[in-house]
Amino acid sequence: MHFRGCTGTDNKLPRSYHSGDSGDALEFMKSVKKGFPYSKLYAVGYSLGANMLLKLLGEIKENNLLEKVVAVSPPMQLDVCSDRMNLGFSRYYQHRLVKDLNKALDKKYDKHDMNRLINLKRQDIKSLKTFWDFDGAYTAPIHGFKSAQDYYTKSSSKQYLKYIQTPTLIIHSIDDPFMTKDIIPTADELSSNVTLELTQKGGHVGFIGGTLFQPEFWLEKRVVEYLKS
Repeated sequence: MHFRGCTGTDNKLPRSYHSGDSGDALEFMKSVKKGFPYSKLYAVGYSLGANMLLKLLGEIKENNLLEKVVAVSPPMQLDVCSDRMNLGFSRYYQHRLVKDLNKALDKKYDKHDMNRLINLKRQDIKSLKTFWDFDGAYTAPIHGFKSAQDYYTKSSSKQYLKYIQTPTLIIHSIDDPFMTKDIIPTADELSSNVTLELTQKGGHVGFIGGTLFQPEFWLEKRVVEYLKS
C-alpha cells in the first residue's frame, strides 16, 4: 500500500500523508480481508510506513486483521528523529527529502488556495529547509495538528508499543543515520507480543551482509523467516 501521493499520481486534496496516518492502512486491510476472508494476512512496514503500522497495531489492539507484522527501521519518536536529521551527514538526507516534499507542496498551489489553508505564501516554500520547518508550516496545520511538536507527539509509535496484541518483529540498527539511541524502547515499553531485534550495523533499511562481490540481503531473509516461523 502506498501513502496518498506516493504512487506517481498526485493527491488531489490539499492534504497529503504523514507518519501517523493510519486510517488509510486500516481501510486497505479491511478491504483485502473482505476480498480474501479465508486467507491469513501479514504486513511489513518500512521506515515511515513502519512507524504508522506500529501505531495502527496499538490503536486497534486485539481487533486486528493481521497474523504477524514486521516493522523495519521505524522512527518511533519523531521529534528525536527530526533533531537527528539536523546533524552531520544526516543533513544531506534531510536536504534531499525536504526538497522533494517542497516540490510536492508547490504543486498543490496550482489547484488549491494553500495560502489561505496554511497561511504560507508560495514563494516562502523555499525557506522550508528542515523537517521541523516543513511539518510546522504544512504537515501539522493541514492535518489538524497544533504544531510540529503536537504532530510528532501524537504520531510517534513508541507510546503504542505496549498495546500491541499482534506478534510483531521490530528490526532496527543502532547505526541508523536517521535516529539516535533515544528512540529505542525499553523492555517495559514493549508488549509481550513485540520482539525488538537490534543490530550494530545496518543503517536505515539496509542490513546487507556478505561481501562487496557477494552481498547477502539479510533483511529480506529475516522478514520471511519471521513470518513463516
